[in-house]
Amino acid sequence: MTKKKKLTAKEAGILHGYRSGLEESFADDLISLGIPYEYETIKYPFLQPEKKRSYTPDFHVIKKNGERMVLETKGRFTVQDRQKMIWFKQQYPEIDIRFIFSNSRAKITKTSRTTYGKWCEQKGFKYADKFIPVEWLAELDRGGK
Repeated sequence: MTKKKKLTAKEAGILHGYRSGLEESFADDLISLGIPYEYETIKYPFLQPEKKRSYTPDFHVIKKNGERMVLETKGRFTVQDRQKMIWFKQQYPEIDIRFIFSNSRAKITKTSRTTYGKWCEQKGFKYADKFIPVEWLAELDRGGK
């Protein structure tokens, strides 16, 4: 009798159509809170210097004022991710993009004193760890709830 291998969170997330276990558990949280969302449904073209690129945010939710809020879940926040977010914010300053980290206290590099959260503060992004904060929930259209 062969023993079935237990799936990692990432493998389970991918199995259910997400790119990570964090995305899957975050989607479950949105569902349990009654918040309608779209997952990777919109691509925003943006220009990387000398190169045309696009960015597909993880989640879009609608605020009470009808505007979209982009929620980007991140376990690892690479230098490429950080640079992309700076370029994107420069080209789409009207889009409210926020991060949900596995751990906002993680350092951006092994030798840096800057954490993911500190980077967000310095660059003007809102962020949270693992769950959507109550203050953000108050801004959202809960689909009549």
